[in-house]
Amino acid sequence: MKPLKLSDIASACEGNLHGNKDAFISNIVTDSRQVDKNSLFAAIKGEKADGHDFIEQTKEKGAVCVLCEKEPKTDINYILVDSTLVALKKIAKYYRSLFNIPFIGITGSVGKTSTKEMISSVLSQKFNVHKTAKNFNNELGVPLTLFGLEEEHEIAVIEMGISDFLEMSRLSDMVQPDICVITNIGYCHLENLKDLNGVRKAKTEMFDYIKKGGKIYLNGDDEKLFEIKDVNGIVPCFYGINAHNDYYAKNIKDTLTSGVECTLCHKNDRIDVTIPALGVHMVQNALCAMAIAKDFKLSNEQIKHGIENFTNVGSRSRVIDTGYITIIDDCYNANPNSVRAGINTLKKFDSRTVAVIGDMKELGENEISMHAEVGKYIFDCGIDVLIAVGSLSKAMAENFDGSIYFETVEDASNKIIKYIKPKDTVLVKASHSMHFEKLVDVLKELKN
Repeated sequence: MKPLKLSDIASACEGNLHGNKDAFISNIVTDSRQVDKNSLFAAIKGEKADGHDFIEQTKEKGAVCVLCEKEPKTDINYILVDSTLVALKKIAKYYRSLFNIPFIGITGSVGKTSTKEMISSVLSQKFNVHKTAKNFNNELGVPLTLFGLEEEHEIAVIEMGISDFLEMSRLSDMVQPDICVITNIGYCHLENLKDLNGVRKAKTEMFDYIKKGGKIYLNGDDEKLFEIKDVNGIVPCFYGINAHNDYYAKNIKDTLTSGVECTLCHKNDRIDVTIPALGVHMVQNALCAMAIAKDFKLSNEQIKHGIENFTNVGSRSRVIDTGYITIIDDCYNANPNSVRAGINTLKKFDSRTVAVIGDMKELGENEISMHAEVGKYIFDCGIDVLIAVGSLSKAMAENFDGSIYFETVEDASNKIIKYIKPKDTVLVKASHSMHFEKLVDVLKELKN
């Protein structure tokens, strides 16, 4: 992080500075365990802990200043604000303004992280890229991501996730994207967003903050996105598998071992690649990366190398060969779109197929019928076994003859092994709050 003077920070967040206005910091953290002698500690009151309770500890570690909502009980430089989180976002917006480099903002219902990783992998063949780490894509994570920018960075790739209206506006106000990417419009966060039109409305709030002369890249295979033909004079670039897109793919073959082979196409360009990940949907991510890379003047060789060196993060279509079974660990999150995508991959395996599927959260008033429809889809795809887990997933099980149902993850953990056979391919997928990583751990221990 570039060094910042406390007086400039206080001015940016409209806070009341007490202490040495000429002191500098070069690190902003919200976790007291990460404090060092150059830090500003932002004391945020969370659900489980209040950062204000750790201010004295941060002083002992050498913190330069504290951003807080009440006067500290210890002698330390501090900036007093009404809301630490709101102040942090204002500081992040100021810090972003210090960089004259392209900022790429990425959102969508499914595939934000894998698309972010793909774009970063490709652009890093030519540029020093700063990208969102882990799942730092919300109103706390985005500021922390921005604070990670250094002088040497040449492009920033920022993931933005939302669950309600106006969240994207608050995120985009910080990021001020030069480039906007939307991966798709799917059935998620419907408790607040109601329907697909609401999801699109919320995601496209990003367009109101795009910098002058900016560009927009949209998944043209998505009906709701393909309807967008003009955004305040900006004509979107469409990418997708289908040939009606500006960037499209041919000769797609999911090998299930080495990855997805395909030819990426744009005008006279043809790039043969093997994407090292499961699922045909990964082709869309590669096409998005190719489209952006072409605008940044990368060669076909650089694009190919970046795609073929892509690495996904976390439990996203991660294949684990235990020697007893094959596990597709895709339990980071789930909604109807992503579960169907996972099933489409699972059904291609020649082995006995098992879908271990849990509750999909935040689907709103039609959540039961959506779970039932997914159950029917799994049955229609010819998956051999469905193991449904969770109160909502009971509707899924009822639409799959012969399915196995567990009310809780704990119950499933204790009994699931009796339904798994040698050489099975097992897809494990649910909303993150279901903690399906526990089931993955159980399955990884299975042996002959």
